[in-house]
Amino acid sequence: MFYPRAASRGPVPTTVPVEIGNDYKEAVEVLPISPKASAALSRRCLQNMLRAKGYKASDLAKEIDLFLADPRLPLDVQTTVDAIRNFGNFSAHPITDNTSLQIIDVEPHEAEWCLDIIEQLFDHFYVKPAETAAKKAALDAKLAAAGKPLSKG
Repeated sequence: MFYPRAASRGPVPTTVPVEIGNDYKEAVEVLPISPKASAALSRRCLQNMLRAKGYKASDLAKEIDLFLADPRLPLDVQTTVDAIRNFGNFSAHPITDNTSLQIIDVEPHEAEWCLDIIEQLFDHFYVKPAETAAKKAALDAKLAAAGKPLSKG
């Protein structure tokens, strides 16, 4: 007997591009089956977001470096975003622990953390800018109706 998999996270914000949202949804869906696959999809999601926002380089590590060098980056994002690259590497390449000589696997809680970070980046790149733009547009409409100059910025 087959049962549908339940997603444990909310919907993707409508401001997130469809292809990035689809990778995220797939990462959520495969998490109970394969944390490695989920982390790899989170890594892909991160790379697509960075490239879409202009952080383009020859590989993801360099793209993350470009992103982390942005002085406008909030500290909470700055301290966590590189985790996705590392967990993604564990999932995509056989990396051996120097002590135990065993291949390092991605644990379910680590793949969950990757999804948390992706959601944080959704807010940073898409949700908050859209909310700010909507609020500014409403203010400008009110100013225009009052015959006042529009807000700056």
